[in-house]
Amino acid sequence: MKTLIRVFKHEINDPRYFQIIFLGSFLLFGISYLDWDANVLTYSVFIATALITQVLFAFFTTKNYASIKSGMITALGLCLLLKTGELWVASLGAFVAISSKYILRLRGKHIFNPANIGIIVSILLTNQAWISPGQWGSSMLLWFFIGAAGLMMLLKVSRLDTTIAFFLTFGLLLFIRSVVYLGWEPEVWWHQMSNGTLLLFAFFMITDPMTIPNHAKARIIWSIGLAITLFVASSFFYIQTAAIWILFFISPFTPLFDQFFQQKKYEWNTLNK
Repeated sequence: MKTLIRVFKHEINDPRYFQIIFLGSFLLFGISYLDWDANVLTYSVFIATALITQVLFAFFTTKNYASIKSGMITALGLCLLLKTGELWVASLGAFVAISSKYILRLRGKHIFNPANIGIIVSILLTNQAWISPGQWGSSMLLWFFIGAAGLMMLLKVSRLDTTIAFFLTFGLLLFIRSVVYLGWEPEVWWHQMSNGTLLLFAFFMITDPMTIPNHAKARIIWSIGLAITLFVASSFFYIQTAAIWILFFISPFTPLFDQFFQQKKYEWNTLNK
C-alpha cells in the first residue's frame, strides 16, 4: 500500500500531466474561441501515430511505457503548430518526431525537440505542410491563458530562466527597433509580442528539459542567442516562421553547452524515467 501511495505521489507530480492538460486546452481554445477550421481526423492521426510509435520504440528499447506521456505532448504540439491537408503527412510528421527521440541521441538526450524536427521534416520533404503563425491572432486573453499555463508548467521543471531570458532579450530588441527607432506606437510592439506561436514556442518548446542545456548558465546563454537570432531573422529578413527553423539549427549545439557547463541532466520522474 505504501508503495502504491509513493508511486501515485510521483505520478501526480509529473509535469507532463500539466503539459498535456494545458496543450489540450490550447487546442480546444483555438477551435472554439479562435474559430479554427478543425480537422478532427488530422488531429487524430497526429495523436494515434505518435502514441503507437512511442509504444513500439519503448517496447523494443527501454520498456519504459510511462514515456507515452511524452508522446502525447509531442502529438499535441504537432496539432497546434503543423498544418497539412494530407493525412499521410500528419502521420509522417508524428512518426519522425517520436522516432527522432530514440535514433538521434547523444549522452542520454535526444538532440532535437521532437515536435520541432517533425515539423521541419514534414515541410521539407512533402511540400504539403506549413506553419500558420497568424492562426492565433493576438489578445490579452491569449497572453494570460498561455502565459499562466506555461508558467505553472515551467515552475514544475525549473526552466523558467530560459523563457525569461528569451522574452527579455527578444522583447527589448523588438521594442528598441519598433518603438524607439521606427517610432511606432507601443501597441504595435505588444501586438508583435502577443503572437500565439511565439508564446507556445517560448513557454513549451524551448523549455523542453530533454533538448536544452542542462546548466542554468548555459540555458540563459543559449536562449539569449536564440532570441537575438530570431530578432534578426524576423525583423530584417521577415521570416515569420523563423523561430521553428532557428531552434532546429541551434539544437545540435546543445551537447557542446552540456560539455562545457557540466550539470546532471533532468529526469521527468525518479520512478519512471
